[in-house]
Amino acid sequence: MESLQKQLLNIQNKRENTAIQVFTLGSFRVVREGVEVNAKDWGRDKAIQLFQYLVTARERRGLHKEQIIDRIWEEYDAKAGEQNFKVSMHGINKALEPNRPSRTEPKFILRQGVTYQLNISDIWIDAEAIDHCIEIGNQALGDDDKLAEEAYREAINLHHGIYLPNRLYEDWSSEERERLQVLALGAIITLAELELDQNPMESVRLASQAIQIDAAWEDAYRVQMQAYLNKGNRPMAIKTYRSCVKVLEEEFGIEPLPETQKLFQVIKGK
Repeated sequence: MESLQKQLLNIQNKRENTAIQVFTLGSFRVVREGVEVNAKDWGRDKAIQLFQYLVTARERRGLHKEQIIDRIWEEYDAKAGEQNFKVSMHGINKALEPNRPSRTEPKFILRQGVTYQLNISDIWIDAEAIDHCIEIGNQALGDDDKLAEEAYREAINLHHGIYLPNRLYEDWSSEERERLQVLALGAIITLAELELDQNPMESVRLASQAIQIDAAWEDAYRVQMQAYLNKGNRPMAIKTYRSCVKVLEEEFGIEPLPETQKLFQVIKGK
């Protein structure tokens, strides 16, 4: 079985050794052979939309054409949906392989009958890399915390913002957006916890990063409180708790969890 360290190295190397890189977090970009694919290359926004849907559904094998049309262009009748699909698929293949010889099969979009899927083995996708890095971090945690930290940092460094910000109101993108945000927050907090003893100010920084992503992420406040306590900065630990109380009250009308309140009592007693 391939070692976790080697798996992480392979993930890091794939980005450099793959012709197509897809960036979905914070902004959407596709880089082909080192050059960014521009709007003119895609031809139309519907081609970008179809490609983004295939990226989002990358783990699903053999997506039926009608299923894809129903998810993306449900407001169109069957004929218009079919036309949109045909033109958009042509746009994708032209953008990704502008020099592909005619009558040869596309390399990056695999077709079998009326089913389609992304050839993820030949495409680097930031969201997929995050998934794999966090998986490695979780497996290494407890046995090799140094490797776990490296994997979590790799994932966090790839998380530049929300998933497909230009598709905020598309139902098909919302689940992946929420999933990646929760994954990123979990990685940030786990890494912050690993740093608590040796580098509490790094834990403070990481907790702040998590709060920027989700201001009501209570775990982040608790880690930050503990980090300030470890550093001997009781006033900042108390200030962090009060910020947590205020945000939770304003957002949800609730109090902090018992473990957060318990930590606050410890801080006050010091």
